[in-house]
Amino acid sequence: MRMSEGVEWALHSCLNLAWVGPEHRVTAARLAEFYELPTAYLNKQLQALARAGIVVSTSGPRGGFQLARDLDAITLLDVVVAIEGRDPAFRCTEIRRRGPGSDPADDYTDTCVIAHAVGTAELAWRRELARQTLADVQTDVERKAPAVRDRTRRLLAASSLNV
Repeated sequence: MRMSEGVEWALHSCLNLAWVGPEHRVTAARLAEFYELPTAYLNKQLQALARAGIVVSTSGPRGGFQLARDLDAITLLDVVVAIEGRDPAFRCTEIRRRGPGSDPADDYTDTCVIAHAVGTAELAWRRELARQTLADVQTDVERKAPAVRDRTRRLLAASSLNV
């Protein structure tokens, strides 16, 4: 399974917005500049997060993005679903019913064993993503790189407008 780079960008952006704090709004351009990302593409990810209620977008000269809720109320799955959608990663097209290997006498009413196996694995993956919040990730990042919070806040808050 491969997620788009937009998931990575969205997760980092959420952490950055948390470190900047609720008193600041940060533009998509500034968030993109922070990692040298294309602004238009990052903005699409941020708009998807806004539609999912993860961030709030304010337009205008004092506009930008802020988190809509605390990090402990945002799971990794929330972000993945906001960016990638709810559709399952695997879609069984029932090829077992086609071609010379199919047999009209076979009973195809049961779910394809392969679809079931992959679906079970995907469910475990989604449960693990739902178990972890962005607050958990933030704690791990700050433990491994203690200066990142203050550095991020200093660099992004300096360019954002106070709310």
